[in-house]
Amino acid sequence: MGAQLRVYKRRIKSVSATKKITKAMEMIAASRVVKAQRQVAASTPYATELTRAVGAVAKGSTTQHALTTESENPTRAAVLLITSDRGLAGGYSSNVIKAAEQLTERLTGEGKQVDTYIVGRKGVAYYGFRERKVTESWGGFTDNPTYADAKKIAGPLIEAVLQETAEGGVDELHIVFTEFVSMLTQTPVQDRLLPLSLAEKAEEQEKKGEILPLFDFEPSAEDVLDALLPRYVEARIYNALLQAAASKHAATRRAMKSATDNAEELIKTLTRLANAARQADITQEISEIVGGASALADASAGSD
Repeated sequence: MGAQLRVYKRRIKSVSATKKITKAMEMIAASRVVKAQRQVAASTPYATELTRAVGAVAKGSTTQHALTTESENPTRAAVLLITSDRGLAGGYSSNVIKAAEQLTERLTGEGKQVDTYIVGRKGVAYYGFRERKVTESWGGFTDNPTYADAKKIAGPLIEAVLQETAEGGVDELHIVFTEFVSMLTQTPVQDRLLPLSLAEKAEEQEKKGEILPLFDFEPSAEDVLDALLPRYVEARIYNALLQAAASKHAATRRAMKSATDNAEELIKTLTRLANAARQADITQEISEIVGGASALADASAGSD
Protein backbone atom coordinates (compact mmCIF):
# COMPACT_ATOMS: atom_id res chain seq x y z
CA MET A 1 0.00 0.00 0.00
CA GLY A 2 2.95 2.33 0.59
CA ALA A 3 3.89 2.13 -3.09
CA GLN A 4 0.34 3.13 -4.07
CA LEU A 5 0.47 6.12 -1.72
CA ARG A 6 3.72 7.29 -3.35
CA VAL A 7 2.06 7.05 -6.79
CA TYR A 8 -0.82 9.24 -5.62
CA LYS A 9 1.58 11.81 -4.15
CA ARG A 10 3.57 11.98 -7.41
CA ARG A 11 0.38 12.48 -9.41
CA ILE A 12 -0.84 15.20 -7.03
CA LYS A 13 2.50 16.99 -7.38
CA SER A 14 2.36 16.70 -11.20
CA VAL A 15 -1.23 17.93 -11.46
CA SER A 16 -0.50 20.81 -9.07
CA ALA A 17 2.36 21.93 -11.31
CA THR A 18 0.06 21.77 -14.34
CA LYS A 19 -2.57 23.74 -12.45
CA LYS A 20 -0.07 26.54 -11.78
CA ILE A 21 0.74 26.73 -15.51
CA THR A 22 -2.91 26.79 -16.65
CA LYS A 23 -3.78 29.38 -13.99
CA ALA A 24 -0.93 31.62 -15.18
CA MET A 25 -2.05 31.22 -18.81
CA GLU A 26 -5.62 32.07 -17.80
CA MET A 27 -4.48 35.30 -16.14
CA ILE A 28 -2.30 36.25 -19.12
CA ALA A 29 -5.18 35.65 -21.56
CA ALA A 30 -7.52 37.68 -19.33
CA SER A 31 -5.17 40.67 -19.41
CA ARG A 32 -4.67 40.38 -23.17
CA VAL A 33 -8.36 40.13 -23.97
CA VAL A 34 -9.02 43.43 -22.19
CA LYS A 35 -6.45 45.16 -24.38
CA ALA A 36 -7.85 43.46 -27.49
CA GLN A 37 -11.38 44.59 -26.57
CA ARG A 38 -10.21 48.20 -26.40
CA GLN A 39 -8.58 47.91 -29.83
CA VAL A 40 -11.75 46.40 -31.31
CA ALA A 41 -13.85 49.19 -29.80
CA ALA A 42 -11.46 51.79 -31.22
CA SER A 43 -11.27 50.34 -34.75
CA THR A 44 -14.91 49.36 -35.32
CA PRO A 45 -16.36 52.91 -35.68
CA TYR A 46 -13.68 53.80 -38.25
CA ALA A 47 -14.33 50.65 -40.29
CA THR A 48 -18.10 51.22 -40.09
CA GLU A 49 -17.92 54.87 -41.17
CA LEU A 50 -15.46 54.09 -43.94
CA THR A 51 -17.81 51.40 -45.26
CA ARG A 52 -20.65 53.92 -45.10
CA ALA A 53 -18.60 56.53 -46.95
CA VAL A 54 -17.55 54.11 -49.69
CA GLY A 55 -21.16 53.00 -50.12
CA ALA A 56 -22.30 56.62 -50.32
CA VAL A 57 -19.69 57.51 -52.95
CA ALA A 58 -20.47 54.44 -55.04
CA LYS A 59 -24.22 54.96 -54.80
CA GLY A 60 -24.03 58.69 -55.43
CA SER A 61 -22.17 58.30 -58.71
CA THR A 62 -22.70 56.49 -61.99
CA THR A 63 -19.10 55.32 -62.17
CA GLN A 64 -18.64 51.63 -62.95
CA HIS A 65 -15.74 50.86 -60.64
CA ALA A 66 -14.08 47.44 -60.57
CA LEU A 67 -14.33 47.19 -56.79
CA THR A 68 -18.04 48.03 -56.54
CA THR A 69 -19.47 46.60 -59.75
CA GLU A 70 -20.99 43.13 -59.67
CA SER A 71 -19.64 40.77 -62.31
CA GLU A 72 -22.32 39.45 -64.65
CA ASN A 73 -20.89 35.94 -64.52
CA PRO A 74 -18.54 35.54 -61.53
CA THR A 75 -16.30 32.50 -61.93
CA ARG A 76 -13.62 32.99 -59.31
CA ALA A 77 -13.61 34.05 -55.65
CA ALA A 78 -10.97 34.68 -53.01
CA VAL A 79 -11.55 33.59 -49.41
CA LEU A 80 -9.45 35.06 -46.60
CA LEU A 81 -9.48 32.78 -43.55
CA ILE A 82 -8.26 34.16 -40.20
CA THR A 83 -7.15 31.54 -37.67
CA SER A 84 -4.64 31.53 -34.80
CA ASP A 85 -0.91 30.93 -34.62
CA ARG A 86 -1.27 28.97 -31.37
CA GLY A 87 -3.51 26.36 -29.84
CA LEU A 88 -4.81 25.90 -26.28
CA ALA A 89 -7.95 27.84 -27.21
CA GLY A 90 -10.58 25.12 -27.27
CA GLY A 91 -12.43 24.90 -30.58
CA TYR A 92 -11.54 28.43 -31.70
CA SER A 93 -9.56 27.59 -34.85
CA SER A 94 -11.55 24.48 -35.76
CA ASN A 95 -14.85 26.43 -35.66
CA VAL A 96 -13.66 29.18 -38.01
CA ILE A 97 -12.05 26.61 -40.33
CA LYS A 98 -15.37 24.77 -40.45
CA ALA A 99 -17.10 28.03 -41.42
CA ALA A 100 -14.55 28.57 -44.20
CA GLU A 101 -15.12 25.03 -45.45
CA GLN A 102 -18.86 25.68 -45.63
CA LEU A 103 -18.31 28.91 -47.55
CA THR A 104 -15.89 27.23 -49.96
CA GLU A 105 -18.39 24.42 -50.54
CA ARG A 106 -21.15 26.94 -51.27
CA LEU A 107 -19.03 28.96 -53.68
CA THR A 108 -17.86 25.80 -55.43
CA GLY A 109 -21.48 24.71 -55.73
CA GLU A 110 -22.19 28.02 -57.49
CA GLY A 111 -19.56 27.12 -60.09
CA LYS A 112 -16.81 29.41 -58.77
CA GLN A 113 -13.16 28.55 -58.40
CA VAL A 114 -11.95 29.42 -54.90
CA ASP A 115 -8.52 30.87 -54.08
CA THR A 116 -7.74 30.48 -50.37
CA TYR A 117 -5.69 32.99 -48.40
CA ILE A 118 -4.90 32.12 -44.78
CA VAL A 119 -3.82 34.08 -41.71
CA GLY A 120 -2.49 31.98 -38.82
CA ARG A 121 -0.34 28.88 -38.56
CA LYS A 122 -3.25 26.69 -37.44
CA GLY A 123 -5.10 27.24 -40.70
CA VAL A 124 -1.92 26.76 -42.74
CA ALA A 125 -1.22 23.48 -40.93
CA TYR A 126 -4.80 22.28 -41.50
CA TYR A 127 -4.69 22.89 -45.24
CA GLY A 128 -1.10 21.67 -45.54
CA PHE A 129 -1.88 18.36 -43.82
CA ARG A 130 -4.72 17.79 -46.29
CA GLU A 131 -2.52 18.90 -49.21
CA ARG A 132 -4.89 21.67 -50.24
CA LYS A 133 -3.61 24.59 -52.25
CA VAL A 134 -3.16 27.90 -50.44
CA THR A 135 -2.60 30.95 -52.63
CA GLU A 136 -0.84 32.97 -49.91
CA SER A 137 -0.49 32.81 -46.14
CA TRP A 138 0.67 34.99 -43.24
CA GLY A 139 1.46 34.26 -39.61
CA GLY A 140 3.29 35.27 -36.47
CA PHE A 141 1.10 38.24 -35.47
CA THR A 142 -2.40 36.90 -34.77
CA ASP A 143 -2.18 37.50 -31.01
CA ASN A 144 -1.39 41.20 -31.46
CA PRO A 145 -2.07 42.37 -35.04
CA THR A 146 -1.21 45.85 -36.28
CA TYR A 147 -2.51 47.99 -39.13
CA ALA A 148 0.72 47.26 -41.01
CA ASP A 149 -0.18 43.55 -40.91
CA ALA A 150 -3.64 44.32 -42.32
CA LYS A 151 -2.10 46.43 -45.07
CA LYS A 152 0.32 43.62 -45.95
CA ILE A 153 -2.60 41.20 -46.27
CA ALA A 154 -4.84 43.61 -48.20
CA GLY A 155 -2.26 44.33 -50.92
CA PRO A 156 -2.35 41.01 -52.82
CA LEU A 157 -6.10 40.68 -52.29
CA ILE A 158 -6.85 44.07 -53.87
CA GLU A 159 -4.45 43.26 -56.69
CA ALA A 160 -6.30 39.99 -57.32
CA VAL A 161 -9.65 41.81 -57.46
CA LEU A 162 -8.30 44.38 -59.94
CA GLN A 163 -6.87 41.74 -62.27
CA GLU A 164 -8.85 40.02 -64.97
CA THR A 165 -9.95 36.49 -64.07
CA ALA A 166 -8.11 35.16 -67.13
CA GLU A 167 -4.89 36.54 -65.64
CA GLY A 168 -5.45 35.02 -62.19
CA GLY A 169 -7.79 37.69 -60.80
CA VAL A 170 -10.97 37.14 -58.81
CA ASP A 171 -14.52 38.46 -59.05
CA GLU A 172 -15.30 38.37 -55.31
CA LEU A 173 -13.48 38.72 -52.01
CA HIS A 174 -14.82 36.99 -48.91
CA ILE A 175 -13.46 36.98 -45.36
CA VAL A 176 -14.03 34.40 -42.63
CA PHE A 177 -13.13 35.31 -39.06
CA THR A 178 -14.37 34.99 -35.48
CA GLU A 179 -16.44 37.92 -34.24
CA PHE A 180 -16.00 38.88 -30.61
CA VAL A 181 -19.48 39.18 -29.12
CA SER A 182 -18.66 38.82 -25.42
CA MET A 183 -16.27 37.02 -23.10
CA LEU A 184 -18.49 33.94 -23.35
CA THR A 185 -19.55 34.17 -27.00
CA GLN A 186 -17.36 34.26 -30.11
CA THR A 187 -19.07 33.58 -33.43
CA PRO A 188 -17.49 32.57 -36.79
CA VAL A 189 -18.56 35.08 -39.46
CA GLN A 190 -18.61 34.87 -43.25
CA ASP A 191 -18.59 38.29 -44.91
CA ARG A 192 -18.20 39.45 -48.49
CA LEU A 193 -15.92 42.48 -48.69
CA LEU A 194 -15.85 43.02 -52.46
CA PRO A 195 -17.62 43.90 -54.56
CA LEU A 196 -19.42 46.10 -52.07
CA SER A 197 -23.11 45.26 -52.08
CA LEU A 198 -24.78 48.66 -52.31
CA ALA A 199 -28.27 47.19 -52.07
CA GLU A 200 -27.48 45.49 -48.75
CA LYS A 201 -25.81 48.63 -47.36
CA ALA A 202 -28.77 50.78 -48.40
CA GLU A 203 -31.16 48.35 -46.70
CA GLU A 204 -29.09 48.44 -43.50
CA GLN A 205 -29.01 52.24 -43.53
CA GLU A 206 -32.74 52.39 -44.16
CA LYS A 207 -33.39 50.14 -41.15
CA LYS A 208 -31.22 52.41 -39.00
CA GLY A 209 -32.98 55.49 -40.35
CA GLU A 210 -29.77 57.00 -41.74
CA ILE A 211 -29.95 59.72 -44.39
CA LEU A 212 -26.95 59.98 -46.66
CA PRO A 213 -25.73 63.46 -47.57
CA LEU A 214 -25.15 64.59 -51.15
CA PHE A 215 -21.57 64.54 -52.39
CA ASP A 216 -19.53 66.38 -54.98
CA PHE A 217 -16.55 64.40 -56.27
CA GLU A 218 -13.20 66.01 -57.06
CA PRO A 219 -11.41 65.32 -59.25
CA SER A 220 -13.86 62.46 -60.07
CA ALA A 221 -15.89 59.75 -58.39
CA GLU A 222 -13.60 57.10 -59.86
CA ASP A 223 -10.52 58.76 -58.35
CA VAL A 224 -12.27 58.99 -54.99
CA LEU A 225 -13.15 55.30 -55.14
CA ASP A 226 -9.58 54.45 -56.15
CA ALA A 227 -8.38 56.21 -52.99
CA LEU A 228 -11.10 55.01 -50.60
CA LEU A 229 -11.53 51.36 -51.45
CA PRO A 230 -8.01 50.13 -50.63
CA ARG A 231 -8.37 51.83 -47.24
CA TYR A 232 -11.79 50.25 -46.87
CA VAL A 233 -10.34 46.77 -47.41
CA GLU A 234 -7.42 47.46 -45.06
CA ALA A 235 -9.71 48.80 -42.33
CA ARG A 236 -12.11 45.87 -42.59
CA ILE A 237 -9.29 43.33 -42.49
CA TYR A 238 -7.68 45.12 -39.56
CA ASN A 239 -10.96 45.10 -37.64
CA ALA A 240 -11.40 41.39 -38.44
CA LEU A 241 -7.86 40.66 -37.19
CA LEU A 242 -8.59 42.49 -33.93
CA GLN A 243 -11.93 40.72 -33.53
CA ALA A 244 -10.20 37.39 -34.11
CA ALA A 245 -7.42 38.23 -31.62
CA ALA A 246 -9.93 39.19 -28.92
CA SER A 247 -11.93 36.02 -29.62
CA LYS A 248 -8.81 33.87 -29.40
CA HIS A 249 -7.73 35.35 -26.06
CA ALA A 250 -11.25 34.90 -24.67
CA ALA A 251 -11.30 31.29 -25.90
CA THR A 252 -7.86 30.67 -24.34
CA ARG A 253 -8.99 32.15 -21.04
CA ARG A 254 -12.09 29.96 -21.03
CA ALA A 255 -10.10 26.83 -21.96
CA MET A 256 -7.43 27.49 -19.34
CA LYS A 257 -10.05 28.18 -16.66
CA SER A 258 -11.69 24.87 -17.52
CA ALA A 259 -8.30 23.13 -17.34
CA THR A 260 -7.56 24.76 -13.97
CA ASP A 261 -10.95 23.71 -12.59
CA ASN A 262 -10.43 20.16 -13.85
CA ALA A 263 -6.98 20.07 -12.24
CA GLU A 264 -8.47 21.17 -8.92
CA GLU A 265 -11.11 18.44 -9.10
CA LEU A 266 -8.45 15.85 -9.99
CA ILE A 267 -6.29 16.98 -7.05
CA LYS A 268 -9.27 16.60 -4.71
CA THR A 269 -9.96 13.11 -6.05
CA LEU A 270 -6.31 12.04 -5.78
CA THR A 271 -6.09 13.51 -2.27
CA ARG A 272 -9.10 11.44 -1.18
CA LEU A 273 -7.55 8.32 -2.70
CA ALA A 274 -4.21 9.10 -1.02
CA ASN A 275 -5.95 9.58 2.32
CA ALA A 276 -7.78 6.30 1.86
CA ALA A 277 -4.50 4.54 1.02
CA ARG A 278 -2.81 6.12 4.06
CA GLN A 279 -5.72 5.06 6.29
CA ALA A 280 -5.45 1.54 4.90
CA ASP A 281 -1.72 1.52 5.67
CA ILE A 282 -2.38 2.69 9.24
CA THR A 283 -5.17 0.13 9.71
CA GLN A 284 -2.92 -2.63 8.43
CA GLU A 285 -0.06 -1.56 10.72
CA ILE A 286 -2.40 -1.49 13.74
CA SER A 287 -3.72 -4.93 12.80
CA GLU A 288 -0.17 -6.27 12.55
CA ILE A 289 0.78 -4.75 15.94
CA VAL A 290 -2.34 -6.14 17.61
CA GLY A 291 -1.77 -9.49 15.97
CA GLY A 292 1.88 -9.55 17.05
CA ALA A 293 0.99 -8.60 20.65
CA SER A 294 -1.69 -11.27 20.74
CA ALA A 295 0.75 -13.87 19.45
CA LEU A 296 3.30 -12.91 22.14
CA ALA A 297 0.63 -13.07 24.80
CA ASP A 298 -0.43 -16.53 23.63
CA ALA A 299 3.19 -17.70 23.59
CA SER A 300 3.76 -16.42 27.12
CA ALA A 301 0.60 -18.12 28.38
CA GLY A 302 1.68 -21.41 26.79
CA SER A 303 5.12 -21.33 28.43
CA ASP A 304 3.49 -20.78 31.81
